[in-house]
Amino acid sequence: MNWTNLQLSAEQIFHQLAFDPKVPMLFNTGLFMWLFLFFLGFYQYFKQKSFSRIIYIIAFSYYFYYKSSGNYVLLLLLSTLVNFYLAIEMDAKEKPSVRKLFLIIALLFNLGMLGYFKYTNFLIDIFNKLSYSHFNFTDIFLPIGISFFTFQILSYIIEIYRGNLKPLTNIGEFAFFVSFFPSLLAGPIIRPKVLIPQIRNPLELTREDISRAIFLIAAGLFKKAIISDYISLNYVDRIFDNPSLYSGFENLMGAYGYTLQIYCDFSGYSDVAIGIALLMGFRLPDNFNLPYRSASLTEFWRRWHISLSTWLRDYLYIPLGGNRKGKIRQYINIFITMLLGGLWHGASLKFIVWGGMHGSILAVEKMILPFTKKQTSRLWKIGAIILTFHFVTLCWIFFRADTFNTAIQVITQIFTKFNPQIALQVITAYKPVFLLFAIGYMLHFMPVAITQKAQLTVAKSPSFVQALILVGVIWLIIQTKSANIQPFIYFQF
Repeated sequence: MNWTNLQLSAEQIFHQLAFDPKVPMLFNTGLFMWLFLFFLGFYQYFKQKSFSRIIYIIAFSYYFYYKSSGNYVLLLLLSTLVNFYLAIEMDAKEKPSVRKLFLIIALLFNLGMLGYFKYTNFLIDIFNKLSYSHFNFTDIFLPIGISFFTFQILSYIIEIYRGNLKPLTNIGEFAFFVSFFPSLLAGPIIRPKVLIPQIRNPLELTREDISRAIFLIAAGLFKKAIISDYISLNYVDRIFDNPSLYSGFENLMGAYGYTLQIYCDFSGYSDVAIGIALLMGFRLPDNFNLPYRSASLTEFWRRWHISLSTWLRDYLYIPLGGNRKGKIRQYINIFITMLLGGLWHGASLKFIVWGGMHGSILAVEKMILPFTKKQTSRLWKIGAIILTFHFVTLCWIFFRADTFNTAIQVITQIFTKFNPQIALQVITAYKPVFLLFAIGYMLHFMPVAITQKAQLTVAKSPSFVQALILVGVIWLIIQTKSANIQPFIYFQF
């Protein structure tokens, strides 16, 4: 036996299992796939024993977060402990003023923590510009998923304050709710009434559930690692890195490309997360519902990032007054909600503009609703879908561009240097990219009945066929992937 070789192997294994900031563990990495299969193998022994299941899932969730964010796993632990005891203390108080005081403390702690990591440098920049000062920016690393688990915790705290929920008295159950790894890094933002009842309930996993889970994981990986990553690396990034080097047509295709990329990236992540949770016996809500088929921006936000849009509605728009204080106040509330929704995505002028654009048009839609709801013709609906899609695409330009000025460059190129005569030449030069454009948009706009039939076909297939489908998707990922794993877009938020 060669002791040196064994020692080297042990060191290599330890290196793989330790946090590496250059290679965080994501759903689309080979390491996660192997570890999750290992996790599932032992999970069979724990899943019907609630206490063992809770401890096992918490342990894997914390390790998963450690592999994604390193020592910031301690921040997750701190947030869990503080909010667990704040919720219990708040619920124990009878005086409304004392309950409100605990709510304010919880809001200050959670939003303060979120604000420190996301907005410190933004505020320093504003202060420097207003006061002509030269304070240095701080070197702050944004922990992955902090916005998502913070919003999830806030929904728990607020529901307890409102009297709609009793606080958990078992720290393990609360840690499970906060750290549940399928949704920890990028959602869906799970409401307490959805996940908490499932924590201790006996798990029921049917063959149909397993089939749907495999379908979701395969579809999600296909959308993320094949469509989104490929068109990003081979076309979209090039355009947005220097839009002035490309014609208006190429910039427009870059905008269409990013519109498809961000949908495939984020909905792909959500599909994988929901599928992984389902394989474990937990049911998470859908987070996307074919958003680019919307005939209005209002409908778009009912279909896009559903867990965030409903969170903003229930915990920001309605507390601001919603539609209960007159039309003008309703329009202002919509605008404020979307403006803050834009700021949630990032501390930058471009995100504020993105949120403001959405808020403005949502308010306009409310104003003209008496007219638009009377329009029922098919031609009107098609026109409304096309108009909504292009407005959303215009907004995505600001969302994607590195700076506000870059977004303006993209739009300027589209409207002043379009050069349609080079379209065929561009498409020919980027055949694989435009093929994936076509496949992505075709899958999105095809009749729902076809998608449902495909899901049903997979569900009725033998287990080995389902396994072959998943293996085939993974093989395609290997064939198309770049040297570096591409992080999910929403991890930056």
